[in-house]
Amino acid sequence: MRFILYAAALLLLHFLLTVSFCLAIRTTVGGDGLGFRFPEAPYYRNGVECPFDPASPRVLSKLVRSTFPSLNFRIYIFREDTVINLISSSIRQALENPLNYARNYLGDMLDLQVDRVIYLDSDLVLVDDILKLWNTTLTNSRVIGAPEYCHANFTKYFTAGFWSDPVISRVFRSRKPCYFNTGVMVMDLVRWREGNYRKRIENWMEIQRKKKIYELGSLPPYLLVFAGNVEGIDHRWNQHGLGGDNIRGSCRSLHPGPVSLLHWSGKGKPWVRLDGGNPCPLDHIWESYDLYKGNLIKHQSFPSAFANFFEYPSYLF
Repeated sequence: MRFILYAAALLLLHFLLTVSFCLAIRTTVGGDGLGFRFPEAPYYRNGVECPFDPASPRVLSKLVRSTFPSLNFRIYIFREDTVINLISSSIRQALENPLNYARNYLGDMLDLQVDRVIYLDSDLVLVDDILKLWNTTLTNSRVIGAPEYCHANFTKYFTAGFWSDPVISRVFRSRKPCYFNTGVMVMDLVRWREGNYRKRIENWMEIQRKKKIYELGSLPPYLLVFAGNVEGIDHRWNQHGLGGDNIRGSCRSLHPGPVSLLHWSGKGKPWVRLDGGNPCPLDHIWESYDLYKGNLIKHQSFPSAFANFFEYPSYLF
């Protein structure tokens, strides 16, 4: 059994929804009445300060079905106390939210019959047929597939304390590590479970709690475990960094080449910039898919300058 997963903060693609639901959906009242807003990760809570409500999955299910009436989906609950005691401080507070770590536990949360997932962050827009990504072959017993960026400065993802430690820094000695973004991954859950990769990631998080070896939240443990052993996927499947860096969140342009997926990783989120009246040019692409905007935004509002970047499958409209 195989599923496509669109999670981290919320939302979904075809078959599956993983969510931590407590104050996960803000209600707002505008000129057109009651509306729903899917906020950025820091708004999501599911812990002592927000105890689990058994009715929440039913409420969420009703909302999703009202928006996507033909969608076949299932809700799985992720409890933040699963990981809260392993999380250390990051360069940006949003990176410390437990939902960023939900992907570590997919092998435990999902039914054992689920042998593969596509994991997608919630700050992205897919503009191609997801089946093409689904058909990725994971060779040589690789556990995950993702676009790799071997020209990136890999050393910057870890602290000087990491590189100066002769014991822990030798983790990369037998492989050539390349940076990859964890917001888009094809994951073999059979191999994930057999290799106990959840525990391997947790081991690095425990080391981080004792000795600060990185600052970028949930990403570095994946680099430590998988970098150099990732099935490389075409870069078109993760045009990431559209949210700028982790400090300023400034506007960025698309990378050269074809685009199948736009990813607003970084501090600047399109819904925040749009609501604040200071959108970047590419944010208008997100605007057309914003559930909060509803019918106020039409697809023909795409800036003409972007018309040649994409070939949209008809089912998107």
